[in-house]
Amino acid sequence: MTRTLSVSPQQPGAYPSIGDALATAPDDAVVSVAPGTYYEALFVNDRRVTIVAAQGQGTVTVDASGGAYPTVSCTGGRVELRDLVLRSADAPTVSVDRGRLTMTGCEVSAGFGAAINVGGRSEFTLDRCRVTAGRYGLVVEDADGTVDGCEFTDLAEDGMIVRIGAAPTIRSTTITRCGNRGVYVYQYGKPTLETCDISQTGGAGVAAAHQSAPVLRRCRIRDTRGPAVSFGRGCRGSVEECSTENTAVPAIEVAEGAEPTIVTGTAGKRAVFGTAAAQVGGEQDTARAEELLAELDAMVGLESVKDEVRALIDEIQVNEWRRSAGLPVSAVSHHLIFAGAPGTGKTTVARIYGELLAALGALPGGPFREVSRRDLVGQYLGHTAEKTAAVFEQSRGGVLFIDEAYTLSRSFGSGGDFGQEAIDTLVKLMEDHRDEIAVIAAGYTGEMLTFLDANPGLASRFAKTVEFGNYSPRQLVVIVERMAAGDEYLLADGVADVLLDHFSLVERDQNFGNAREARRLFEGVRKAQAQRLRQSGRRPSLDELRTVAVADVRTAAGR
Repeated sequence: MTRTLSVSPQQPGAYPSIGDALATAPDDAVVSVAPGTYYEALFVNDRRVTIVAAQGQGTVTVDASGGAYPTVSCTGGRVELRDLVLRSADAPTVSVDRGRLTMTGCEVSAGFGAAINVGGRSEFTLDRCRVTAGRYGLVVEDADGTVDGCEFTDLAEDGMIVRIGAAPTIRSTTITRCGNRGVYVYQYGKPTLETCDISQTGGAGVAAAHQSAPVLRRCRIRDTRGPAVSFGRGCRGSVEECSTENTAVPAIEVAEGAEPTIVTGTAGKRAVFGTAAAQVGGEQDTARAEELLAELDAMVGLESVKDEVRALIDEIQVNEWRRSAGLPVSAVSHHLIFAGAPGTGKTTVARIYGELLAALGALPGGPFREVSRRDLVGQYLGHTAEKTAAVFEQSRGGVLFIDEAYTLSRSFGSGGDFGQEAIDTLVKLMEDHRDEIAVIAAGYTGEMLTFLDANPGLASRFAKTVEFGNYSPRQLVVIVERMAAGDEYLLADGVADVLLDHFSLVERDQNFGNAREARRLFEGVRKAQAQRLRQSGRRPSLDELRTVAVADVRTAAGR
């Protein structure tokens, strides 16, 4: 079990300094730091520990600029830093040797030293960090790792140095206002830079020397005093579909004896680079997406619904891939109409759809909120807009599922206009926040057409109408069988045939409940079995307690 150690100079029982907490922290402990500035240097050697700002990004500053040591040193261990502001003087701010470094949401600055120094076959991950001052922003030697969505700015010399065979991957990162080069690669360095934005450098945007082989894909390099990319003698690597603007000539300088691969072409007009690219391309959890699709496939029937949802998800996933690669993407609405009879799994499919959007990075991953007319419509003029906006705000990031949405367009005495007010409010909010929420309106097929006519812009807000058909008698039998198995009941021989006969004969009007009808029948079967066993005059065996007989089904069905 993970142990959390609290740090706060004012809180009784908490550690007064981060160093005090680290002195007693076991492996895998989390050091949670209260807001404030802590003037100390931290050492994590041969241990695993996480240090995090308890109240979020920017609330905790660790300042070692008054001493000669790095602000955070890690040798032979593993350290994770989250949401911290880190400052140093002449020493590196963060230094890792033969260790594992993870930094998320941190701001780092140094004086004469490097802001972050990673070496000695270490591994590192920098995610959404900002380096705002230092001689060098990041120095990587004989180490591998990733830099994703970070910003390096106002460095005295080089934004990054990659050397001694290091091969980090640097994605969607901005490097700007460097006194010398944006990225300097030498001594067999092999970094990969993708959709990065490098600008305002005193020398080359990217310079390679000493047998190095950097790879640049779809990057933008601009406003540099030197060439955009410079390859020295003996260097290889590639420049693929990169954009250069206002650089020295030639933009790509290749020395005699260098053999890089140059792929001509530039990114499209809508392409984004650097931290902007990181913001528009959400992280995808493909494993979770596959789990959710398997859950959808496991639902009884609904084959056309599954095909519709899979088609939507395929488009969304490919769009996210295109977006993260800097390619243009057409606007896609996540809002849907779910039309059909009750009890056909609309709520379950809506929940899975919302989780799929989150797993694919198309939504932030907020709540699933199911509402009806009474949750949106107020009691007086203006109250409805306020209630609807509040519900919408609470659902942002996830799914707002409006059950029986057609009731908003119906007249209910003096409240009829208030339902229209809810629709009008939703129309505007759905457009203003189309990338932050999925609104799913559900109801009977015919009445949902009336709902869509209630506002001229309503139909255009929804990407598609997904039709949920009635379950077949055989599918309803399967649903009952699954309900029974879930509650550890066994169906005796002949029960499935009696169930099939019942569902084949039941009237299927507009109010037929489908899975709700199956649930109602199963509850009746349980009661019939309980009465039968209770009236036997003896304690039933385990098999008898678990077994549903044909007579129980006939009693529940009234046949």
